[in-house]
Amino acid sequence: MTTTTSATDATDGATLPLSADEARRIALRAQGLLGAPDRRAGVRGLLRRLGAVQLDTISVLARSHELVPYARLGAVGRPAVEAAYWSGGHAFEYWSHAACVLPVEEWPYFAFRRRAYRARGHRWHRLEDAGRSCAAVRDRLRAEGPLTATELGGAKNGGEWYDWSETKIAVEWLLDTGEVVCAERRGWKRVYDLAERAIPGELLHDDLTDHECLRRLVTRAGAAMGVATRADLADYHRLRGDQVDAVVAETGLVPVEVEGWGRPAWADPAALEAESSASPARRARHRTTLLSPFDSLIWDRRRTERIFGFTHRLEAYVPRARRIHGYFAMPLLAGGRLLGRVDPAREGRTLVARQVSMSGRGAVEPMARALWEAAGWVGCEAVRVERCDDPESAAALTAALARDGGV
Repeated sequence: MTTTTSATDATDGATLPLSADEARRIALRAQGLLGAPDRRAGVRGLLRRLGAVQLDTISVLARSHELVPYARLGAVGRPAVEAAYWSGGHAFEYWSHAACVLPVEEWPYFAFRRRAYRARGHRWHRLEDAGRSCAAVRDRLRAEGPLTATELGGAKNGGEWYDWSETKIAVEWLLDTGEVVCAERRGWKRVYDLAERAIPGELLHDDLTDHECLRRLVTRAGAAMGVATRADLADYHRLRGDQVDAVVAETGLVPVEVEGWGRPAWADPAALEAESSASPARRARHRTTLLSPFDSLIWDRRRTERIFGFTHRLEAYVPRARRIHGYFAMPLLAGGRLLGRVDPAREGRTLVARQVSMSGRGAVEPMARALWEAAGWVGCEAVRVERCDDPESAAALTAALARDGGV
C-alpha cells in the first residue's frame, strides 16, 4: 500500500490513499482476475462473487454469460456453465446492470425495484385488460409448470421485435413485479415459472425496506469492484447517485483517495487487506484472456478508461462502414493491463481474428496465447489473422501463433 495505514485503521472518516496501480490490482482481484482461480467454487461461486453476470443476445465465440466464467476459470465446458446457472434453483434472471443472471439469495434485495415497477403500473407496454391477461398467464403456469412465451401462446404479434403479444407483455410484467421468475434460459428463450415455486420459501418475500435493499446492493457492488467511485457503485446495479448517497456510510466501505481519479471513492475492506498482504508472487498471478465487452470488469466504459487508460466501445450496433475495431471486439487482458483487442469469428474449425489491434510488441505473445486458448475452448483447431492495424505486429502475431500451435 502507499501508506502504512491498513483498512482496519480507517476510522472516523479517515481517507486512505491508493496509487493507481493499487486500485487497478484491487479491481482485478475483486473481479477474480488476479490470483489463483477458485475452481472448487466454480461458476456458482464466481456468480456469488460478482453478484451479477450480464446476459446478451450476441454470440460470437459464445454468449457473454459464458465468456465471463471462461475469462476467470479457463476452459470450463459450456454445458457446465449453463448447468451451473440454470439447474438446482441457484440463480434467477432479473434487471440489475441490465438483464443479468443473479444468485438466488439476492432475490429479497431487489424488492425495491419490484415495488417501483408496481407503483408505476407499467413498464414498456400497456395491457388492454391487465387483469385478464395476467390471470391467464398465472393459470397456465400453475397448471402446466414452467413455460416459454411461445408455449404460453406466442411472444409477438408479427411485427417488429418489440411488437409483443398480450401474453408476452403480461408475463414480462409479472416478471418485473415478482410474481413470475425466469429461472432458466432454454434455446435462449426465457422459461417462466411462478415465483412461489422457483424461489425458496425463506427468500420469497418483499419485506426488506428500500433502504435495506440499497445498502445490501451497494455493499455487494463495492465488494465486486474492490474500489469504486459513487458513479461506479450506482452503475453496477443501475441505481441512482442519491440512492448510493443514502446508504454508503452504512456499508462498511472505506473512503479512499485514488491517484489520478480526482473524485471520492470507496474500497471494500477485505480487498484492501488482500492488497496490503499480497506478496510480489501473488501479485504476478494475472490471467491472460479475452474479455466480453459485457464483462463486469469493463462494462462501464468510463471506469475502464479511468483504471486501465483503455477506451473501448461495443460496435455491434455501429454501421459496418463506421466500425473501427469490429463487430464484437474483445479486449485482451494480460499482466493486469488491457493490451489490445480482437474481433473474433469462427469459420468451421478455424478461429478467425478478423481485426486485431495491440498496444505494442509486448502484446503479441499474450494475444497469441489468448487466441489459442479461446480456439480450443470453442472447438477450433486453427487460428488465422485476417487483419491487423500494424503490419509488423501482424507478422509477429502470425509467427507467435505458429510457434504456439500451428496455423
